[in-house]
Amino acid sequence: MNLHSPSYIKVSDEFVPSRYALRIGEIDVMVVSDGVLTLPGAMLAHNAESAVREAWLKDNFLPPDAFDWALNAVVVRSGGRTILIDAGMGAEFPLPRAGQLIHRLEAAGIDLASVTDVVLTHMHMDHVGGLLVDGVKDQLRPDLQIHVAAAEVKFWESPDFSRVSMPPGFPDALRETAKRFAKEYRNQLRLFEEEHEVAPGVVVHRTGGHTPGHSVVRLTSGGDRLTFAGDLVFTVGFEHPDWHNGFEHDPEEAALVRIRLLQELVETGGLLVATHMPFPSVGHVAADGNVFRWVPTLWDY
Repeated sequence: MNLHSPSYIKVSDEFVPSRYALRIGEIDVMVVSDGVLTLPGAMLAHNAESAVREAWLKDNFLPPDAFDWALNAVVVRSGGRTILIDAGMGAEFPLPRAGQLIHRLEAAGIDLASVTDVVLTHMHMDHVGGLLVDGVKDQLRPDLQIHVAAAEVKFWESPDFSRVSMPPGFPDALRETAKRFAKEYRNQLRLFEEEHEVAPGVVVHRTGGHTPGHSVVRLTSGGDRLTFAGDLVFTVGFEHPDWHNGFEHDPEEAALVRIRLLQELVETGGLLVATHMPFPSVGHVAADGNVFRWVPTLWDY
């Protein structure tokens, strides 16, 4: 893919911000938008009655038949290392508003050659596709380390789609992208079992659920905390944490993991960032009876 092709919006022509920086103690964090996926509304909760799901969408002033899923990645600097958490969609599926990460990193002054580590929450194509864009691998350093749970790599050797509820074409695209990624970056993969510290205060922890090797990344420094939750939490997941989105390979386990994570965030007061929460997706989680409430932080200018 040509990085300068017309399908890429020039940053100077964009009307909305695509990056947001904050600090967690001594750790620098930047949330970078890869764009937006527009998917059927049913993908938010295929185990909910359509009338209930449509009522939730209406209550949130959203159309009943489609929902925009944000795509967020994160760049972290700690202990002399520059860590990219997830890599966006790239050109893996014909969705015109996604796949913007690589040129937005450039616009943010982040040279791909400066990235020492990549952490993958999982190997769905909207998390690894950016590394498969033509010309990207040539810009990455030869000693790049890509951290991913061993269970995730094993799962994609023979993936099970029997419990998902995806639009047509997605299973084949996901399978092919994961296979191609594992082959292309085999020598850079650094597998872990349950938990691994990538840099000071940057720990990746396998949760399972969404995929068998799905992981979250916890940042801790100077009493501050932030959790990048990958695909465990969607906008609807606070009021309805038991709703299953269509991309969960083990929906019941994903719901249990989601509830445990949200309870943890209520107790610790730490910040949450998630792949598919509206950009920049930085906020806190509060208890709201037996469910939860999302409290976005005020933008810090």
